[in-house]
Amino acid sequence: MVDPVARNARDSAGAADSPRRGCVFCEILAGRAPGFIVHQNDLAVALLDINPLARGHCLVIPRRHVPWWHELTEAETTAAFQLARTTATRIMAVFQPEFVAMYVRGRRIPHTHIFLVPTSQGEPFDRHCNALEGFQEGVAALARLQDRDQLAQVQQRLGRA
Repeated sequence: MVDPVARNARDSAGAADSPRRGCVFCEILAGRAPGFIVHQNDLAVALLDINPLARGHCLVIPRRHVPWWHELTEAETTAAFQLARTTATRIMAVFQPEFVAMYVRGRRIPHTHIFLVPTSQGEPFDRHCNALEGFQEGVAALARLQDRDQLAQVQQRLGRA
């Protein structure tokens, strides 16, 4: 029996973006590697992340091997983000986090994947995001420290101490 996930992955793959041996997501879609699939549509699959940042952490991947989300077709983009929303709604209902954080990658594993991370205040992923936001906001404060007038003021204060 042909696995419908693997068949659709092959059918929707273009010549330049065919399933890649060694790509863990292509291997899952081809049925050569295990995957905990929770939901799917014609162009995308939602599965559990095997290294979750929180209980219920899912990934949404296109069936076609494409590293960057902005290189997906319009239909693939729509299908992936609709599936992400459906999956996030399910995560909210089942695990009841404050919200589901979403971000998209394709660098370390060069196959577009949308992260859906159930998030509540104080949990590790929430703290990580807060730290990133703090760093982002802190850049302006650090830049002000480099201002020549600020440096001269500090020099004067330390020279008087």
